[in-house]
Amino acid sequence: MIAVWEKTRTTLEMIKWEHSIFALPFALTGALLAARGVPALPTLGWILVCMISARSAAMAFNRWADAGLDAANPRTSTRAIPAGLLSRGFVLAFTLIMVAVFVAAASQLNRLTLELAPVALAVLLGYSYMKRVTRWTHLVLGLALGIAPAAAWIAVRGSLDWRIVLLTGVVTCWVAGFDILYACQDMEHDRVAGLYSIPQALGLEAAFWIARLLHLTVVGLLAWFAVLFQFGAAGWIGITVVAALLLYEHMLVSPRDLRRLNAAFFTMNGVIAIVFLVFVAVDVWMGSRLDH
Repeated sequence: MIAVWEKTRTTLEMIKWEHSIFALPFALTGALLAARGVPALPTLGWILVCMISARSAAMAFNRWADAGLDAANPRTSTRAIPAGLLSRGFVLAFTLIMVAVFVAAASQLNRLTLELAPVALAVLLGYSYMKRVTRWTHLVLGLALGIAPAAAWIAVRGSLDWRIVLLTGVVTCWVAGFDILYACQDMEHDRVAGLYSIPQALGLEAAFWIARLLHLTVVGLLAWFAVLFQFGAAGWIGITVVAALLLYEHMLVSPRDLRRLNAAFFTMNGVIAIVFLVFVAVDVWMGSRLDH
């Protein structure tokens, strides 16, 4: 039992399950807007299963695909596979199990969700190889998380509304921006290893400016999104708070000081996602009360 617990704990640590907080609030936002309130509990439950299994598959596959690269990077050499805590065979098997769970959960929602499941998996798993071919790998990671609200909308409605695609754009730009900042700490290693990223290709100063531009785009898209969905005061307050948190996030780090990068990357982004969900949920609730 101790061995099973240790392997389970190591697996959860490997997939960084706590980072589900980045995409999950946006998926729930999509579901809330699609249902104009709380979706039916079975639908909500299967959406959660899809989110957890898809993200677990993506993270595990990334660790499997990058095992050799992680071993050569001092920052990542202590990860589960390079450190010998988990075998590549075990991690690949875990990935396949999570893929099967994801497809099974998608089949319980509606036909379109099931038909698009392979497309979602292609994006989620394909990201792991993007750093080998393009400096814009950050946008692919952003898309991997960004499809969550549109997928949740489809899960509830069985169809896609172009308005929710704006939220996919928001999450894509948001994630790409902070992933560019996070990649700054691996700039020198990426150059030696022949991997691609914005910092590796353009340097720290340019990387920071691109991240800032992406996050300014986030605020603009959120404003457009709020207009399309006719947000009330709560929604607009939420967007204002998100903008302020993004500004604070950029104040924590600079090209000359990356020491607080983890605080900007993990803590602040988790707060941003939850804040947005809470204010949208309040806005939807207030709107439904007014309708009645």
